[in-house]
Formats: sequence, C-alpha cells, structure tokens
Amino acid sequence: MQDLKITIIQSDLAWEDKVRNTALFSKLIETSGYTDIVILPEMFSTGFSMQASKLAEKMDGPTIEWMKATAAEMNIIITGSFIIEENENYYNRLIWMRPDGTYDFYNKRHLFSLAGENEIYTQGTERIIVEHKGWKICPLICYDLRFPVWSRNQDNYDLLLYVASWPERRMNAWTKLLTARAIENQCYVAGVNRIGSDGNNIYH
Repeated sequence: MQDLKITIIQSDLAWEDKVRNTALFSKLIETSGYTDIVILPEMFSTGFSMQASKLAEKMDGPTIEWMKATAAEMNIIITGSFIIEENENYYNRLIWMRPDGTYDFYNKRHLFSLAGENEIYTQGTERIIVEHKGWKICPLICYDLRFPVWSRNQDNYDLLLYVASWPERRMNAWTKLLTARAIENQCYVAGVNRIGSDGNNIYH
C-alpha cells in the first residue's frame, strides 16, 4: 500500500440549505492542501433532515454534480452522504466520487428509529469495498457504528470509515465505539462527524 492522506471536514451545516453548504465545503476543500481523500459528514448538504420529499435529489442532481466537478478540479476523491430519491424510495446514500467522474455508492443499512429515519428512508442491503492507492476501504454511515456484525472484517479491508451526524450528548459512545471497531477488526478507522446545532436544536 502507498501512503494515504485523508482530510476530514467536520463543519457546522446550514440547515436544509444545499447551496450554502456546498459553497462552504468548496472553500474548505480548496484551502485544505494536498490530500488523497476528502471525507464529509452524513447528509452534508442539508443536515440530518427527515424532509426527504422536499430535499431528495436524483442521481444526476446538483449535489452529485458538485462532487464530480470538485473531485475533478482538485484531483481528489470526495465522499459523504446526502438524500437521494430512486425508484420512489428515499435513501441516505454515501457517494464515493473519483476524479474521473466514476463513483460507487452505499445506502445506509441501520436507520435511526429514534429520529424516525426508518419511517422515511429505505435501508441499504449491501456493503461496498472501494480501493485507492492499494488500500481497501469500507465506508459506512453513522448509526451503522453500533452494529459490529455489519462492519466485520473478513480480511477484505484496511480502513473503515464512518460519516456521521452524531449528537454531542452521546459523544462518549462515538469515540469508544470507533476505537472498538478498530480493535475488533484490526484495521484503521476514520470517523467524521458534523458539528454545531441542527434544525431540531440538537448539538453535535
């Protein structure tokens, strides 16, 4: 494996405002210096919203087009999740965008019932493993962190990453669970969480 440089961007988010959020991330990415991969939080363009009918995009929508353009311009991989509508279902979908415009995606498996996510979104059914510079990487989303069987490493990845919108009041669990996943899977782990308050006055 070659050396791999990862930039995690843990930013406050403008609630349900895609234009402001992508503009902010453009500035932060431009000033982040050399990197291989930029990781953005869960639902990075809107915040962790249940207003899927208002906010969801198709797979040729503005957020994925922004990811394509930014990845190409900066010659980096960009990943993070946002709200997608497909076949009349809504997904909390992570996109792994490469500089050449090709991508893979992962739909969040474990939906957070306390926020009603399971009532709005459709759960994913499969993990993905992506590769870069000889590294095999398994990207997951937020609440997936609490389910160790889902992240079980059968010698098929080197880096496990989580994009999240994890509340501050449960931050102790966040840090301990990230460590636990690293120990039990004998791998590197990167966790990226948003910061600040969301539209429901939940602090992260």
